[in-house]
Amino acid sequence: GTFINDKVKVRQEGDFPVVEPATIDFMDVAPNQIASISASLIPFLEHDDANRALMGSNMMRQAVPLLRPEAPIVGTGLERQVATDSRVLINAEGTGTVEYVDSMQIHIRYDRSKEEREVSFAEDINTYHLVKFQKTNQGTTINLKPIVKKGDRVELGQVLCEGYATQKGELALGRNMLVSFMPWKGYNFEDAIVISERVVREDIFTSIHIDEYSLEVRDTKLGAEELTADIPNVSEEATKDLDENGIIRVGAEIKPGDILIG
Repeated sequence: GTFINDKVKVRQEGDFPVVEPATIDFMDVAPNQIASISASLIPFLEHDDANRALMGSNMMRQAVPLLRPEAPIVGTGLERQVATDSRVLINAEGTGTVEYVDSMQIHIRYDRSKEEREVSFAEDINTYHLVKFQKTNQGTTINLKPIVKKGDRVELGQVLCEGYATQKGELALGRNMLVSFMPWKGYNFEDAIVISERVVREDIFTSIHIDEYSLEVRDTKLGAEELTADIPNVSEEATKDLDENGIIRVGAEIKPGDILIG
């Protein structure tokens, strides 16, 4: 390829001179190569103030995966690539047919010739296990959900599941919302308020977090501590979900202030 203009702007030892194309040694693969992943996900980045772009990229890095995320309507085209390179999603390894699907696993029978079967030790049906409610280092949740059904034909590289801030194979960090702007003499550019009750009622921005609580039982001067559901001066209602060891039972619904370990 060739450059259209007779002179182009380049980077040279911290400066940005305008030179002839014949003197150029290297060229960037893409315009967003100099930006980070989160900055490259900001639409029209070149028109943004630097402080606002920094704020936007930091907010994207701090986003938590929603219960029901949506891929952005306006994006930069990098959303699918980011989701693919995250290695969280499961992609088809070839052309085949979905034999079985449930919330925990996907079975796919790939099309293989007789010769391929003879030289391969792999089974005819590949089984993919989906990660369910796994805790991350940030306390958020990885929960993969299948998006194919029994009998579907799949192609090489096709996304088989979604979850953990993805939708249909694209990065989905939030929701597409209807917003309104009301300027007030330029003083309220940093203020935002949610005025929709439906956002709360329909869990639009609800996310699942997993916390781990541990307790050490020690020997004290008054004797050894013990785990028990029979806690003095505590009502029976407050301990109804504790087992015989004083530990909250699996599946119990809790509220702030409830006893987890007696």
